[in-house]
Amino acid sequence: MALFGTDGIRGSAGSADSFLNPKLVRAIGVATGIVFKSQAQILIGRDTRKSGVEIEQALIAGLTSTGVNVTLIGVIPTPGLAHLVLTRKADAAIMITASHNPASDNGIKIFGSNGQKIADELELEIEHLIESNPEVKFTQQGLVAKDENGRNEYITYLLSTISKSLSGITVVVDCAHGSASTYAPEVLKRAGAEVIVIGATPDGENINKDCGSTHLDLLAAKVLQSGADLGIAHDGDADRALMIDGRGNVVDGDALLAHLALAAKRNNELPGNKIVATVMSNLGFLKKMEKEGVIVEIAQVGDRYVLEQMLEHEIYYGGEQSGHIILRKFATTGDGILTALQILELIANDEAKAENLSKIFSSYPQVLLNIPVTDKEKVLTSIDLKIATESVESELGNDGRILIRASGTEPLIRVMVEADTQSKADAIAKKLANAVESSSNA
Repeated sequence: MALFGTDGIRGSAGSADSFLNPKLVRAIGVATGIVFKSQAQILIGRDTRKSGVEIEQALIAGLTSTGVNVTLIGVIPTPGLAHLVLTRKADAAIMITASHNPASDNGIKIFGSNGQKIADELELEIEHLIESNPEVKFTQQGLVAKDENGRNEYITYLLSTISKSLSGITVVVDCAHGSASTYAPEVLKRAGAEVIVIGATPDGENINKDCGSTHLDLLAAKVLQSGADLGIAHDGDADRALMIDGRGNVVDGDALLAHLALAAKRNNELPGNKIVATVMSNLGFLKKMEKEGVIVEIAQVGDRYVLEQMLEHEIYYGGEQSGHIILRKFATTGDGILTALQILELIANDEAKAENLSKIFSSYPQVLLNIPVTDKEKVLTSIDLKIATESVESELGNDGRILIRASGTEPLIRVMVEADTQSKADAIAKKLANAVESSSNA
């Protein structure tokens, strides 16, 4: 039974016939409790989805039946929960979130005592336990407590990561009606910024709906209309940030990582002059880093894989184009609010200009397509797709690249094309998408 994808367990939620139904979630709780053993201390946090409370209750039932003690943190960004598992010296933490997915989905991310997402081996052990449905023989029921101080502790920690006041900077922050809603505005205001808030009225159903890091039009319009210096967009669980510069241009994760890495290099704070990026990073970003003498280690997509490379090579800066930025000096996972603070401090220190944030390198025109399929493996191994891929790679030469991969969280094949012109990227992406669809239907 394969439950875990590249970012935990994720699927439909909210009803008895949903993928994440109470029976399965309770079984996940039981299996996790067995893995971490009786008397373990496990934290539970969630984003603002309506289904989160039901999932939380089912997890509690499963965990406590194995003797595990549970502490409820409530609504919190995923990186906030990862931070608290360290400061509370807990054995594990479970975050209930589907990140940037719609409200109809939910998910489960599990962190170990080190604040990092658990290893593949532990995920497999949990899956095997769920499949075998073991009889629980613990006699002592675990306890449940609420933690009322986690929010303030995390906010205080975030503020401690910068030393320069953000006074004089006006920002628009889009909280995606998610976990950031009761965190990001307060953090930015207490840091000294003038803050305009949008997307911060969660009702359980509107998370990520036409807002946040996957829908940047609203934020861009608000930045231009208000005359703000820049905009910040989070996703549902605030583990990522994208920005809009003062001219209304998108500042993606590649650009944010470039600013942070080059500032660190200027200040002799980039060990080995190395960073980690992913296979999705823009060719323009990679060429800029090469020109500046920064070595880029490439990881597969997923912030857990970025962190693995960072730990393996003793690297302190890493990230994804999607806005997951990991700053090992401060955090064990991607943290959108932390990323925003670090970028804003660069601006406050005149190390970056808000109106030109997106211009740190010249991006190659890029096209990203998501094609629904029923059998990802069948498509990726098809002869038709292989022939189409070889044809376009020959056409691009050194003036672009392609990447075709299966989504780790959804039934999709993702196609990425970069070329020296937008029209060429569009045409090649369409050709590859057609090959994916024909392979899927064969």
